[in-house]
Amino acid sequence: MDFSIKVDPRSWQVYMAVPQKGRALLINPFTNKGTAFTARERDELDLHGLLPPAVCSIEQQLERACENFRAKPNNLEKFIYLTSLNDRNETLFFRLLYEHIDEMVPIIYTPTVGEACQRFSHIYRRARGLYISYEQRHNIEKILGNFYWKNASVIVVTDGERILGLGDQGAGAMAIPIGKLCLYTLCAGISPYSTLPIMLDVGTDNEDRLKDPLYLGLRQKRVRGEEYQAFIDTFVDGVQKVFPNVLLQWEDFLKGNAIKQLKRFKETLCTFNDDIQGTAAVVLAGIYSALRITGQSLRDARVLIAGAGAAAQGIANLIVSALQEEGLCLIEARKRIWTSDSKGLVTKTRSVLEEFKVTYARDLDEIATYECKDRSRISLEETIANSKPTVLIGLSATPGIFGEAVVKAMAKHNERPIIFPLSNPTSKSECKPEDVLRWSDGRAIVATGSPFPPAEYNRQRYRIGQCNNAFIFPGVGLSKTVGHIRLVTDSMFLAAAKALAEMVTASDLEQCALYPELRRIRGCSRAVACAMIKRAVTEGHADKEVLINLEQTVKRAMWFPEYLPVRYEP
Repeated sequence: MDFSIKVDPRSWQVYMAVPQKGRALLINPFTNKGTAFTARERDELDLHGLLPPAVCSIEQQLERACENFRAKPNNLEKFIYLTSLNDRNETLFFRLLYEHIDEMVPIIYTPTVGEACQRFSHIYRRARGLYISYEQRHNIEKILGNFYWKNASVIVVTDGERILGLGDQGAGAMAIPIGKLCLYTLCAGISPYSTLPIMLDVGTDNEDRLKDPLYLGLRQKRVRGEEYQAFIDTFVDGVQKVFPNVLLQWEDFLKGNAIKQLKRFKETLCTFNDDIQGTAAVVLAGIYSALRITGQSLRDARVLIAGAGAAAQGIANLIVSALQEEGLCLIEARKRIWTSDSKGLVTKTRSVLEEFKVTYARDLDEIATYECKDRSRISLEETIANSKPTVLIGLSATPGIFGEAVVKAMAKHNERPIIFPLSNPTSKSECKPEDVLRWSDGRAIVATGSPFPPAEYNRQRYRIGQCNNAFIFPGVGLSKTVGHIRLVTDSMFLAAAKALAEMVTASDLEQCALYPELRRIRGCSRAVACAMIKRAVTEGHADKEVLINLEQTVKRAMWFPEYLPVRYEP
């Protein structure tokens, strides 16, 4: 790395030491301050003539950047602008996001990132992170060594097969790890210098990508089976050798692969899957918040999950763990979960079921009492009428599946039905919040996966809380970097869910919002990190000394986007 962060022993001023001068500083996004280089810095660093004469404050730069951002005609163009700014000036990019977080996060991540993945090969400008193709499987350690920072703090890796609700996007999926790591920095202050996005390219089965003459990925069908697993194993082995202290996050793998890799490595590697564990924690936090409105206990919850992918498994399992903490036995806790897929309610009448579906499949004796047209294909509406769930969660990526009849069925059996249409991006959402409120006479408690504007019903305004994984996963990274935790466990996500729920204020709940506003997300990340570190110490996965002044230590560790003085030190 061609700079270092130092402290002046005489003044205690933090500064950036650089071994280069001139244009090299302007083309490096980590050292570039653009027009904010001071007169002293321009003299010392040979920058005269390379910049306009005016010396600007970061506030002036922000005004200019925001003006350019808002002049873009659509969200994809705004995404491209922000990406270009990130490539030019890391500090200004993150400060812009910080100052306008509500406006910017939907652009750098959901829902706009979905379109960016689809258009990735056409909007590509500059390399970021590492691309490791199957053809390079014998050189993975060397490729990892090409990363400019020798002590990566967080890696987000994908193979691009299940991007949001859009399916296989091949190499275009690289936009997801890049976006996730931007949120690690924005929301939890993980230094952008040390974050590493990785795309594992094993081909794609998306015919549109393979036929696209501009497609940037490996032009072949996906590698599967033993060859695929050997590739993953080699990658993990390389990560452990090159970055032994890193946190590895799996992102947007197909359900079977996502579950398999998590099980395979979670006991030997500091790793987690955000789609499974992060989603589970943020959903459970939302349920805790909703129960504060209904006045019910978690022990009273009956949960119906529409969709049976990896996220559904993570949510179901974490709710069961929470119910066990409430005093229920494992069998009774699992009976509080119903799952539904494209074939209807998952029951034991099916001849072939995956392990997860077997765990939550309903018994024959139970469904024998159901009033329904066809016991081999019990609809969502029929399931609600018979099981009377208090919570309905959508993970189906099927827009409109929570129709009027479904919402009214929930409202019939609950004074305050809890309904979470969580599929991303917005086009895949199971329903619109305003429809849920209208069909339930304003009684439903709603949270969504994608951002939605406030809704109104009967002259009352409802702030729609976003069940956004960004409330959880950045705090996981912060807990690793500060607490030096050695493993990430499921129980740590239960602690994270409770910590996030405690950040929801009475004012939030008065607006029927189950999550804090995004502008408070850094405080949420600190709370999540502290809770996870405390649980890690209890479980023996972190040293107890880290608990000394923990809150202050976590707060001080968070990087903030502001310019440091730059000094030349060859």
